[in-house]
Amino acid sequence: MRASQKKAKLKAKATTFIDPFVDFSFKRLFASDESKPILIGLLNHLFVGRKLIKSIEYGRNEYPGENAEEGGAVIDVICTDADGSKFILEVQRGYQKYFKERALFYASRVISEQAPKGGRKDWAYELTEVYLLAFLEDFNLPDCSRTEYVQDICLTNRYTGKIFYDKLGFIFIEMLNFVKKPDELETNLDKWLYALKHLTEFKKRPQYLSGPEFDQLFNLASYANLTKKEKEMYNTSLKYKWDNKNVLDYAIGEAETKGKAKGIAEGIAEGKAKGEYAKAIEIALKLKAKNTHLDEIAELTDLSIEEIEALV
Repeated sequence: MRASQKKAKLKAKATTFIDPFVDFSFKRLFASDESKPILIGLLNHLFVGRKLIKSIEYGRNEYPGENAEEGGAVIDVICTDADGSKFILEVQRGYQKYFKERALFYASRVISEQAPKGGRKDWAYELTEVYLLAFLEDFNLPDCSRTEYVQDICLTNRYTGKIFYDKLGFIFIEMLNFVKKPDELETNLDKWLYALKHLTEFKKRPQYLSGPEFDQLFNLASYANLTKKEKEMYNTSLKYKWDNKNVLDYAIGEAETKGKAKGIAEGIAEGKAKGEYAKAIEIALKLKAKNTHLDEIAELTDLSIEEIEALV
């Protein structure tokens, strides 16, 4: 085992609370029946004064294209409230070239799925609200203020600033911009973001993060409360995150050495081509040997079910 792998393994075991921004943890904290109070609380703090969400139901997270050749969308978490509003939740660790387009594509998939297979004349395009909420862990949106940590985007008139359509929205939470200290937490949303950003740093739950929602958050986030299998899944998911970060760090270092901006893109492409896919295959093979469910392997490795089934 390499030194970096040993360090990753030790760090994962020494953490009192899990990293919320890896696939396993994000779904544990926001996409299970136990986590419904957590998600309802977070949504209400984000939409305070605009919506009051009392209950949610989780939906399927895969939206295929209308035909075999058309690409689909796989969403981290999607849920619907009692009024029919749909919420897409994503965590993005690093910047993607077409990140905004990706967000629009995902939201569009959820919108287009509302169309009935027949009888569209009677339906008359009566759409429910769709919102995409994305936690941006290690990057900022281009051309946005570095003093704001919540970017609330909607369709507006370019000249008047008036909202053109209020049933589609994008909320981007830029964790890099959230730099408040415990004595600066003014709102419940501040407390939530502070808890999520610093979760792995806590040795025990701070007194200033109190209430039923935080009871559930810290209970689900406790590493000690994971089963043996869940710990294996978490450690694998965490290591996969660190491996991807190492690829990015290497690419940035190469760009600085070469002195050209395109070195970052070249380095990422080269690193992923040589290491990321191979690492995903390696992890998938180990999980298959332990008879892990194919859906769980797909979540942890980003491989398709077909790719995993073909592994021997």
